[in-house]
Amino acid sequence: MEQALEGIRVLDLTRLLPGPYCTMMLGDLGAEVIKIEEVNLGDPTRHSPPQVGTQGAAFQQVNRNKKSIAIDLKNPAGRDLFLRLAETADVVMEQFRPGVVERLGIGYKRVAEINPRLVYCALTGFGQDGPHRDRSGHDLNYLALSGVLGLTTDDRGKPAMSGTQVADLAGGMIAGFGILAALLARQRTGRGQYVDVSMFDVMLSMLPIAGAQYFAGKNFQVGDKFVLSGAYPFYNVYETSDGKWMTLGALEPKFWANFCATVARPELIAQQFCEGEAKQQLFAAVAAVFKTKTQSEWTDLMREADCCCEPVLTVGEAFAHPQTVARQMVMEMPSATQAVVQQLGFAYKMSDTTLRVNRLSPELGEDTAALLAELGVSPTESERLKREGIVRGA
Repeated sequence: MEQALEGIRVLDLTRLLPGPYCTMMLGDLGAEVIKIEEVNLGDPTRHSPPQVGTQGAAFQQVNRNKKSIAIDLKNPAGRDLFLRLAETADVVMEQFRPGVVERLGIGYKRVAEINPRLVYCALTGFGQDGPHRDRSGHDLNYLALSGVLGLTTDDRGKPAMSGTQVADLAGGMIAGFGILAALLARQRTGRGQYVDVSMFDVMLSMLPIAGAQYFAGKNFQVGDKFVLSGAYPFYNVYETSDGKWMTLGALEPKFWANFCATVARPELIAQQFCEGEAKQQLFAAVAAVFKTKTQSEWTDLMREADCCCEPVLTVGEAFAHPQTVARQMVMEMPSATQAVVQQLGFAYKMSDTTLRVNRLSPELGEDTAALLAELGVSPTESERLKREGIVRGA
């Protein structure tokens, strides 16, 4: 059975997390992803601790289903090799600051001249225009400037850092969405196009509920809460008797009623949306209820209660959870350099076109020789390019 993106070639100039996460998903769908790396060190996450075998563990998690060719793009000969590869490609993805690829001579306009069918995606912090265009940034900064961090605060109103890189990963996902849309449009028009993805834009777009309230007249301050961020007792996090935590998401009245019945507090049902002092008393009452049992006891009690109540798990507990196992969200892959490589599974499943791991993350320059030969570069010329540091082999 063919994979959905079989026959699509992607040149991946990205590194670290956002872009590699995107291109990994394209590779999982069957695209041939060619990771183009710097000749000396390659993607910095190759060397980030902790190491698993010869590679950084983080590198392994987002670089499966990819080939690696190491090219010095600052060298004119290296640039020309890239452009020859671009002639054969369907997609180029880059993650440099705006203007870098133009200075290297591999920007969209140059590539589109030689391959007008190519889809060129740029994933950046703030996009290709606007006053922040050239500013540096990381995930935390995009969350802060978009207003998301101001809505994610502790009980004192202090912004709380997320446990995962929301803007980076969401940016990678939206980039993949844009690439697929551009490939679909190409089927109709015969032309590729430029896809400009800003992680700041992505986070703004992920505020439909808070945005709806703001546009309706609510002026949020940092630390303010709304229905889905802890303003009410029925949608909140509570400590258990053993110092662990449970989440209650009883937003709909039927779920709140089920919760109150399960904890034998039917008198609380009518108070779900109370305000003022009554709401503070309800907070205290629900907190006191959760303090009467351990997390394990609550998990057992709520299993059949149908009130959107689940435990806050550690990463290890989440990876071992029966639902994780049933959905195959942790995979164990054989490896030539270590007994087994554990990989996170596919975020979605398809009935007719499969997702699969065709190969684990590559060594730096592992596929340089094969890709040069495919371009018609002779073995002698390939060795010269390696000696001069223009390319690097495995």
